[in-house]
Amino acid sequence: MMQPSGLERLAKKPRLRGSPKDQDFHLLLSPLSPTGASPWLTLVGLGEDGFEALSRSAQRAIAEADLVMGGRRHLALIEGHNTGALVPWSTPYAQSLDRIEAHRGRKIVVLASGDPFCFGIGSLIMQRFGREALGVLPGRSCFTLACARLGWSGQNTVFASLCGRPLARLVPLVQPGARLMILSADETTPGLLAAWLVARGCGGSILHVLEALGGPHERMRSLTASDPVPCDIARLNMVALEIVAGKDSNLLPLTSGLPDHFFEHDGQMTKQEVRAVTLAALAPHPGEILWDMGAGSGSIGIEWMLRHPSNRCIAIERDAGRAARILRNAETLGVPELHVEQRALPVDLSDLPRPDAVFIGGGVGTAGLLDSGWNALASGGRLVANAVTLEGEQRLFQAFQAWGGALSRIGVERLGPIGNVFGFRPAMTVTQYQAVKTC
Repeated sequence: MMQPSGLERLAKKPRLRGSPKDQDFHLLLSPLSPTGASPWLTLVGLGEDGFEALSRSAQRAIAEADLVMGGRRHLALIEGHNTGALVPWSTPYAQSLDRIEAHRGRKIVVLASGDPFCFGIGSLIMQRFGREALGVLPGRSCFTLACARLGWSGQNTVFASLCGRPLARLVPLVQPGARLMILSADETTPGLLAAWLVARGCGGSILHVLEALGGPHERMRSLTASDPVPCDIARLNMVALEIVAGKDSNLLPLTSGLPDHFFEHDGQMTKQEVRAVTLAALAPHPGEILWDMGAGSGSIGIEWMLRHPSNRCIAIERDAGRAARILRNAETLGVPELHVEQRALPVDLSDLPRPDAVFIGGGVGTAGLLDSGWNALASGGRLVANAVTLEGEQRLFQAFQAWGGALSRIGVERLGPIGNVFGFRPAMTVTQYQAVKTC
């Protein structure tokens, strides 16, 4: 017999007695599931306006809970409205999650700021306990409040967080005329942001510092990045940025193939024009992993990660100096999460996460190197390899015969002086092999 759909089961539920808000509470905390189980863990989004501003459903969940867990600031906002245990988060979070697990089946409430799934703890709670265990009563996110205060349209504003995240993560987001909403780590964040923008040639950018949004001590102050930053900023704050790029700014363009001077290198790097073609051949998609084998300056892996914030790269480089240089480039260009493995290729890489794409930019003629990258790929994975030597070309042709794919040559000529006149000098021709694994 076919099971009734969620909507059909909802329609068959008896009407509840009480006010509409009580009915809403029951539905929110009792999502329909194949097992028919009711959630025992409630995630409540709380604002600076405290318990009284919560919906009746959220107030009732807190009042009836056997245990309420949250930050000390959150617990203070609901003090006196619960007869159960009030437990502050411990460090690391895993200890608190273990404590919640020990009370599985009892009435548990976890307090979070505003919308728990907007740079909040919601995802962590969901991963640990599952959707069926969880009822969610979100509040207004700080981003929503900030956009409302400034009159900014949310769809045209980039949201980001610096809570536990480095400033370098903002590098790709800082574009001329961009509006960014930044969740601060603490009271020092606005000053650090201002100095960072000045150093990038964006000293005319406007910072709106919004403190304790939604509460009785709410305050908003505006200044340019080059102005003195107030010294009495509240710990709970966020910063709305309006980016003004100065003439000396050095912001990242959105295209593939960044200028070579953006990278620190020793000459061993995939040059700008070839890099743009190589990125197109690698065809990155969100959330994918690249192995950059023999990474040199890390330019390919860095641009792979710049294509989407969820992309990852493992750069494999044997030389210690180059490995350190890759990390510096990744930090400077806004992808500090790029991972470097200092290993001499070819070597067993089975301990690394399986790649969706592999790039080999040097040493293609080395015995076993191309095979190592190809064998690491699952079906549908992409391999791109570049060569400039006859030995490398020979190995790429062998791969083409064995695995199919396509071979092409990339030629670039650059203008330069020839005595007192100018002429185009050809760079070394690059032979590129690309293939998709089909088995």
